[in-house]
Amino acid sequence: MTGTMTGKRVLHVLPVAVPPDARAAFAEQLPAEIIDDGVVVEFTAPADGPLNMIDSAYERTLSDVAVLAAATGAQADGYAAVVVNSMSDSGLAALRSRLDIPVVGACQASMALAGVLGQRIGVLTMWPPWHALYPAAASAAGLADRLVSVRDIGVRPDAEALLTGREHEVFPRLLDAARAAIDEDDVHVLILGSTTMHQSHRYLAEHLPIPVINPGVAAHQLVQQLLRAGLTHSRRAHPAPARPNDDLLDYLQRGR
Repeated sequence: MTGTMTGKRVLHVLPVAVPPDARAAFAEQLPAEIIDDGVVVEFTAPADGPLNMIDSAYERTLSDVAVLAAATGAQADGYAAVVVNSMSDSGLAALRSRLDIPVVGACQASMALAGVLGQRIGVLTMWPPWHALYPAAASAAGLADRLVSVRDIGVRPDAEALLTGREHEVFPRLLDAARAAIDEDDVHVLILGSTTMHQSHRYLAEHLPIPVINPGVAAHQLVQQLLRAGLTHSRRAHPAPARPNDDLLDYLQRGR
């Protein structure tokens, strides 16, 4: 364990509805040794979020609203920071507008880290509908021209089981796609295209000659760095709403 930040609670928000017992599989992406002393990590998911896997602009919009509703009260509830634990970065800009505490997205953090580690960035993902998620984050990070490869293995993701039970099928296919990105696209650094893929990180990192970024870990480590430094997002970049309407979010989420 590193650092000392007594009593800091960090909320990781998933953008899709996930049963409570399945959230443990997401929590496993954060090994104990990367969590600073005094930091308590909690995972939550929208109570009524989309059941699908953010496969379209329609579901991306639903996920934005669901994450915003799930995390708008985080600061008032005593959390020190929020992580949007998804490469969709659902609700990220809106949460930064609404909250004063640090808010970090997994895609945002991964792109920033990739830009430090190599000139040519690639994303390795599960299926074609997720290709649309990555260019916006690369552009926001000033890395649009350095995102040179997005490859998938054509396998529909599972938000509950993740990759459990499919390792022998999925891991070799991911490795083949990663090698193609290196050999054919001249990629210098790879980002896993979803936090649902975190179980494949160690396997890929051990078999590839380039850095492989685990997005949930990247986001958590960045938010801890911000907490240690006493920094949060700029209000000039993310103006606060003049008249917050959290009651509307509550209505949309719960139908009251």
